[in-house]
Amino acid sequence: MNILFSGNGKVFDGVLTCMLSIMKRTESKEPFTFYILTMDVSHLKPEYTAISNKSIAFLDEVAKKYHQKNQVIKLDVTDLYMQEFASCPNEQCYCSPYTLLRLFIDKIPEIQNKILYLDVDILLNRDISLLYETDLTGYEYAAARDHYGKYLINPNYINAGVLLFNMEEVRKTKLLEKARRLIKTKKMLFADQDAIYRSTTKKKMLPQKFNDQKFLHKHTVIRHFSKRLFYLPYPHTDNIKQWHVSKMYRTFKYDAFDDIIYEYMYLKGKFENEV
Repeated sequence: MNILFSGNGKVFDGVLTCMLSIMKRTESKEPFTFYILTMDVSHLKPEYTAISNKSIAFLDEVAKKYHQKNQVIKLDVTDLYMQEFASCPNEQCYCSPYTLLRLFIDKIPEIQNKILYLDVDILLNRDISLLYETDLTGYEYAAARDHYGKYLINPNYINAGVLLFNMEEVRKTKLLEKARRLIKTKKMLFADQDAIYRSTTKKKMLPQKFNDQKFLHKHTVIRHFSKRLFYLPYPHTDNIKQWHVSKMYRTFKYDAFDDIIYEYMYLKGKFENEV
């Protein structure tokens, strides 16, 4: 199974927790290949540096403890980014320029067939095969609705934090080529998410359980810790991630992820001691 992440050096905690949840919740004996798209654009901000080789090596070591053939692969696309998106209207987008990197996957030879893109602020509650085995014949990708966008923008507006791509169809319809063109020419509120949505020829809509951005139910497959609205003690937004351990437990009072969080804390401490 092919899993794709994207980000700078700060994605280590998210990738580690998400990887652990995938490997702990999935019964399949098929190995995982975890790709991490990264780049160095520290001319924009000092922290915009590529994830380190030490981080990649540690993540790869963790993955191999679950299956000898699991692997973590770093894909540095700095040159691609500079050629395509340097100084484009969406470079200072709502999140960071790293969210734009998934728009290059059709240009990366290593990425073939089916691949699942995941934001790093995600934990698996159930077996990832439930999503990965979705039939994508004739579809460019599968995605669930955005919790707020389905009310404010369009009933079928997607959340791009979970995207199961059919790369054969993506290359045939030039989905990402069209999305890149939009990124380079038009300022958009949600940048790559809007670009993908507007460039789509045919998508498969997934049930919310495959990208639950607000709740955790027994049937939830993916819990996405995206920024959300809270009503108490007063209406406000907050951006609580799974690696914000104390705040996550205090706010959501989850126990479903205890085994993942305990192992994450042990491994994070081990990594920091090694570095």
